Order: sequence, then structure tokens, then C-alpha cells
Amino acid sequence: MAFPHDPLETDVSILIDGQWEQVAAEVYTRSPISIERGRANEASAVAPSKATLVFNNRSGDWSPRNPRSSRYGKIGRNTPLRIALPGTVPFLALTGDPADFAATPDTAALDVVGDLDLRVEFTATRNGPATQNLIGKWDDTAGTQMSYLLQLSTTGQLRLRWSSDGAGTGAKSYTWPIPAELPRRVAVRAALDVDDGASGYIVRMYWAPSLAGPWARFDADVRGAGTTSVHAGTAPLSIAPTSPASVTPGVPLNGMVHAAEVYNSAGTLVASPDFTAHPVGTTTFADDTGKVWTLAGGAEITNRRFRLHAEVPSWSPRWDVSGQDIETPVEVAGIMRRLLQGDKALDSALRRSVPTSQGILAYWPMEESAGATQAYSPMAGVKPMKVTGMQFAQVDTLPSSSPLPTLKAPSSILATAPAPPAGSTGWCVTWLYRLDQAPAVERTYMGITGSGTVRRWAFTFAASISRIVGYDSESNEVVNQAVATSGDLFNQWVQVMFRARQSGGSVEWRIDWQDPGGDAGGFSATYTGTIGRCTGVTSPSAGFHADLDGMALGHIGIFSLYQPAAYAGAVTGYAPETALSRMARLTSEESNVPLSWVDGNNEQDSEWMGPQRPGKLMDLLQEAADADGGVLYENRDALALIYRDRGTFYNQTPGLVLDYAADGEVAPPLEPLDDDKDVRNDRTVSRLGGSSARAVVEDGPLSVHAPPLGVGTYDDSVTLNVFSDAQTERIANWRAHLGTWDEARYPSVHVNLAAAPHLIDHVLDLDIGDLIRINNLPEWMPPGPVDLLIQGYSEVIDQYAWDITFNCTPAGPWEVGIRDDANQGRRNTAGSALATAVDEDDTTLSVTTTAGPQWVDASVAYEFPLDVIVGGEAMTVTGITGLVQDVFARTVTSGWGIASSGQAWTTTGGAAADYAVQGA
Repeated sequence: MAFPHDPLETDVSILIDGQWEQVAAEVYTRSPISIERGRANEASAVAPSKATLVFNNRSGDWSPRNPRSSRYGKIGRNTPLRIALPGTVPFLALTGDPADFAATPDTAALDVVGDLDLRVEFTATRNGPATQNLIGKWDDTAGTQMSYLLQLSTTGQLRLRWSSDGAGTGAKSYTWPIPAELPRRVAVRAALDVDDGASGYIVRMYWAPSLAGPWARFDADVRGAGTTSVHAGTAPLSIAPTSPASVTPGVPLNGMVHAAEVYNSAGTLVASPDFTAHPVGTTTFADDTGKVWTLAGGAEITNRRFRLHAEVPSWSPRWDVSGQDIETPVEVAGIMRRLLQGDKALDSALRRSVPTSQGILAYWPMEESAGATQAYSPMAGVKPMKVTGMQFAQVDTLPSSSPLPTLKAPSSILATAPAPPAGSTGWCVTWLYRLDQAPAVERTYMGITGSGTVRRWAFTFAASISRIVGYDSESNEVVNQAVATSGDLFNQWVQVMFRARQSGGSVEWRIDWQDPGGDAGGFSATYTGTIGRCTGVTSPSAGFHADLDGMALGHIGIFSLYQPAAYAGAVTGYAPETALSRMARLTSEESNVPLSWVDGNNEQDSEWMGPQRPGKLMDLLQEAADADGGVLYENRDALALIYRDRGTFYNQTPGLVLDYAADGEVAPPLEPLDDDKDVRNDRTVSRLGGSSARAVVEDGPLSVHAPPLGVGTYDDSVTLNVFSDAQTERIANWRAHLGTWDEARYPSVHVNLAAAPHLIDHVLDLDIGDLIRINNLPEWMPPGPVDLLIQGYSEVIDQYAWDITFNCTPAGPWEVGIRDDANQGRRNTAGSALATAVDEDDTTLSVTTTAGPQWVDASVAYEFPLDVIVGGEAMTVTGITGLVQDVFARTVTSGWGIASSGQAWTTTGGAAADYAVQGA
């Protein structure tokens, strides 16, 4: 691409009849395309992405209701539209569809049966709802042609699989997490040593910026017992293969592959597809080893980089009075717009989970509104439960449920269940209740009907005893079992599970009581007879006794399994589960809302969530994002969502480095703001349904003290749905840290890519949450680089212009310490001051530690160099000597700002200086 001298080749496509149709030629160039994504700053909400463009409608093709249009009936509300721009280097584009891959036929050279070395350079979202396959000679549809396979697991881990016999019985695997701080475009490598010489095998994993290296280890040597080997097999070698069998589930990679390499046990390169070396549109080529690669399905070699995937919510053709200038302007929107439009709240966690459970026969949530006279079942073919005297929608203290009814004597229930599948040998009935006061004498609180030896079961309880009674067809007692129970059965929610199964000539039955999320207990016994089937649930013939008035009851389920797992997790509202787990589960339950995620380290690092209550999908997703402190936004490569968790913002490597002194790299205006817009020094965090914690910053320039010791009080409060009260203190302190970071804001950074086309590929790689660094600021600004996080951006695309303006916030507060890390593990002292004044050419500084420990002492071995900030100047320290007074060896030439630029600078001795070690 010769831009800016040649026209910018903007790609605008719409989805028609399942195929993307290029329509850029029908977009007016007189009206630039503008795109907005993300948010203005950390405190604001992410808005749906949007773009504006204008179609030339002289043909009438952009009038959706025009029967003369070639697109009549094919475009309308929410027609998908995408916008892309060309990068400078081609790549293999993959969609994740099983039909899309690149492959070369099997040859003897690819039958690597000994040591193996697989390498792939790719760009993709490394976390998602399914394991992604990178490269492999692996065909498990036949069950006998599995050789080797490199995968990305759902939690962003690199996994090498291999088989010694070509079948699942001989398959082995090894997995290691890919650190989130690695660049988005990265090369990964897995090496298998099948015989380590000590009766074992070794797997090693690496990463590099590209296949050219240098390679860095993820892990130490990982040894397996016994030597191993790799099956030769006949499967082709594929980029993004499919592995549909249950032995190795995985989907093809969704993203970009730049190149790959396969080495055999002799270290010989046996395959080397380089997709960057072939022209756009190439469908078959030979690599440097002579292997012929062919692209299949929608896989393509392209340089197209998507800037937006969106939908057209409305069409509005218009024209001038002459009828000659006819156009259709559209404002397209990302998937969030449609998802936020809906008013329907998701059903409760139990109502969503139980009907989809294995073995379910009948289910009555009992979540009706106050005026209901029956309890419906969401199960097809199951009749509503007949009720009398029941007061619906009275109790809302079960987090996994909408409000449930209470009993009022002589209320009653009666419901029937359909027959189970043939061959069922067990059944189960489960329900939830809450009765705050134990009855003085035993009262029946549930009944079950059946068709076996026992025709009717009655369940009674009192303060310290429960009883299970089973009657035959003539009302004779077959079972009468008293169980000593405690007050745990009252004044809280209790789940009861009663189950029975045939065991020879006997029936084994068991009852369990479970405090959702807490204690459990049970009892089991047998009787002689047949199990029959469960035919329904009932109350005592005279109705529930007045002693049970006010008892809440709901979520009655009948199953054809002895021990179903239907209520597990859902009964507590899935608490505790992590924020990432909640978002992944919710979007998997809503199949029309695809989600991938960028995970900081591993899924367990995200915040633990409280119960999932009924609510709108987007509200529940945002609730999880707010609790975790990450950002939920739209995927520009697909109509989908992405969640970037808090950990991915820490200690980033810059995705774009701009030189202010270089012509064109930073377009005007670049205007810092020293204001109080984001200052929050008194923060309260409350747990939804729980306690609170408060963090008040009482030290530093942005503390709650009046000027000049601080800025006064800036307070706020937030309620988060976290699992534990203990989480609130940590979150409050972190939010106070973010709200008192003493650094100027640069709300926007403007890059004119027509003036700096060498930055195009770097800008195309950037996304929300990435770090921009600006070097060499003018002399009237503080020294040192400016590190900024991208919160959102807007861009304007024309034939000969491409401007992008990033919405930014300081990255400084996201530089965090890491225990035992060589760089991020260093800590500051509590206070230091220069003992002697210095100027720009001094190479040593005498420093007095005014509070806390000295920088070093004789017992500490320190790693150099290290970076410090003295009076606003960033310096590189190459050594420290002396015990009474620290003497810093200052490397003037590698300072970040004033010293390195040769400007005059004097730091006065004796003034307090904050030696902030980078990363502390």
C-alpha cells in the first residue's frame, strides 16, 4: 500500500445471503467514514461502537423497500456491515469455521515419530469458549490418525498433544499458560524430547516476538515417566485443523496466522508455510521445503484488517429537489446497541438451569406473580401445578430465584409428572423451602406419589426431628423412619433431595438436606419391594397445617435419575464463581451472544462474584466487569463481545511508541490536563447484600487534606456484586490508588497516518486497553516518556486521509509490583533527599534516606541497573555505595528526559525527593 499518495483502499462489505459482498465502490468518498469505539475514560461506560457512511443511491439499491432494487428483500434492519483497511503485510485469515484451514498432504518427511518441534506465529484472541487448534497432523474422526497437535486452551494455555498409536488410548498432552503480557502477535513453540536418556520424555515451551526469535522459555523442563513416540499416520499437516472427537475437542483457530515451522528429531525443517511472503489472494503455494499448501473454505491470504463489525439498524434514503443527488446515509452500530435495547430480564438462575438438566421430567419454579392461581411448568407436556391458598411472590431472599410463594393454611398443592424413559431404574424429587420457626409438633411439609410398593411418601419435621413415611396402596406403612435433625432446617433456605433406586429385590432410598452454599446432611435406608415411578407431588389431604403458615416453597423438580446435578451451582446463583466464569457461562447460555476474553494470568485471578440475580443480560455482564475492574467492549473482528480483565492492564509493553520529535508521529493537539476530573480520594465499596469498606487517602498531593497538603475530599461510593465482604477493602484501596495517581492527563492522542504511514501496522494492532508511549516531549514539558492506556478511539477515513484519535488515561497506576520479580519486585524507600545539589553533567548523587530503610545495605545483593525519578527527572542508576549515605552512580546518557536531551537541569540538595522505582 503506497498510501498516502495512492487512494486508501477501504473495504466496506455487507452480508447478503450468507456471503460478504464488497460495496465500497457505492460509498460516497465526499463524506468520510467515521468510526467510534470504546469509552472516553476509565470512569465512563463503554458505548456501542458506531460508524457513519453515505451510500450512493442513484441506482435505488440502497432503498430497502424498493422492489426494483437488486437487493430487495436482502437488506433491512440490522443487516451486518463491516469496515476494513489494508495493512502492509499479508497473513492467513481464519474464521474458526471447520471448513477454513490451510493444509499440505502427508509425506514421509512430516511423519516425525521421534523428537518434535512445532512453531507458529499468530495473532488471535487467546481465550474463548472453545479450545483452538493452531497446527497439527491430527485426524481423530477415524480414531487412528492422531500424530501431533498444538492448541490454545479456553484459558489461554499452550497445549501440545501427541499420540503414540494414533488413537486416544495412546494420546498424551502437556499444557502451560501463555502470559497475558506477551504481545498480541506472538510466536509460540513446543518441543518434545521423546527420550531424555533417563527413561523419560521432556516437553519444553517457548515464546518469541516472531519465528526469527529470540526464544524465551515459558517453563522449566517437564519430564514424563517412560519414553514416548509419535505416531506417523496419514493425516495431512494443517494450519487450524478440526478435532471434533471427545478425546481431543477443539475448533480451528479464529484469527491470523503469519507463519509456521515444523522440525524433526534431527533439527531439520520439514515444513515452513510463510503466509506473509505471498500476494493477497494466493490460494496455493510451495513453502521453502517444497511442501505444497492449499487453502480451503473461507481461509484466505489477505492484508485486510477490520476496524468494525456492526449492524445497520435503520435505512433513510434522501435526495435533493432535483432528484439527481440521491443518497442513503447510515449510522451503523455494534452488537451492544441491540443487546442494550432489550427490556426482558433473564430468568432466575434456577429457572434457566433446571429445565435443561439431564433426566428432568417435570419442574415447577413457582415464580408466578402475586395474582396467580396455579404454578406453570416450563417443561413441554407438563401440566401446571394446582394450588389453593398459596400467596405468590412473597419471599425474595433466595438469590437464585425470583420471588416465591408462601403457604397459608389450609393451602395445598397437586402436580403430576410424565412417565420416565424406558429402562429407568431410579428417580429423584427435589425442592427448596424456608420456614423461619420450627413447628411445635411434627408437620408434613411435602408429599410424593408413586406407582411402586410405596404409593405415597410423607415428609414431616419438627424442631429436632424429621420423619420419612412411606405408605402402600392400602395406606399401610412400608417405611417409618425418624431422623434426628437440628435447627439448621429452619430460618434459612434448605434444599431437599429425596431419591430412590432399585437394588435387586430392595429399594434403596436416601434423603439429603442442603443449606445452599453451606452445610449438608442426609440419611439412607432400604425396604423390600419395587421402586415404580414417581407420579407427582402433593400436600396432606387436609392441606398444609397452620404451623407451616409463611413457609416459602418453590423449584420442585422430578427427575428420572437417582442423583441429578440439576441444582448444583444454580441453587446458589453460581456464587462463588469468578467474573470471567460468569460472563463465559451467561454468553454460552445465550447462544446469540459470542464472547471471547483477554485473561491477565488465569481465570482464577478475576474477582469472585456474589449470587446471580434475575436481570438483563448486559446488566449482568457489566455487573461482573465492574466487580472485576476490567472492561467489556465489542470485538471489531466479528459481531461479538470481548472482556479484558483487570490483570491485562498491568505492566504492559507499549503497543505503539510515538516520537514527539519525529515529524508527523504525534499530530496536534497534544494537550495535558492537570485537573481534578478523575480525582477520588475517599472511596467506599459495598457488597450487594453485605457490608462495606472505605479507603481514604491521607498522604500525598491528592490526599483529602486541604491545600497545600492535599486537594480536599473527593468521595464516591459503589455497590458491587462480589462474593465476600473481605473483597471490599481490597477493591476500595485499589480504586483509591487509581483515583489519586498524581500525573497529568492526556485525554487524547492524535495520529495522522497520512503523515506517518510507517505507523499503520502498529496502529492496526492496537485495541482498547493497550499502552501507548510518547517519547521526546518538548522542553517545556516534564522529562520522561508519557505512558497512556487506550480507553477508546475515533477515526476518520477518507481517500487520502486517515486520522485516529485515542482516548487515553495514565498508565502509571497500572505499573504494579510483582513479588520476587527481577524488575517489578523492587520497592521504594519511605523517603529520600539529595545531600548535595547536582546539575546535568553530574554522574553521581549523594542521597540521604530520611525515612525507612536505605536503598541498599551490606546484606542485600541488588540487581542493576534500576530506574529512579529525582526531582522530576528519570535516571538510570548503575550502582549504589556507602552505608551512612547512599551514593548513586547516575548514568546521564540513558536518562529518559532532561539529562538525555542535554538540557540544563539542576536539583537542589537537601530538598525531599521521591525516589519512585519504576514498577513499584
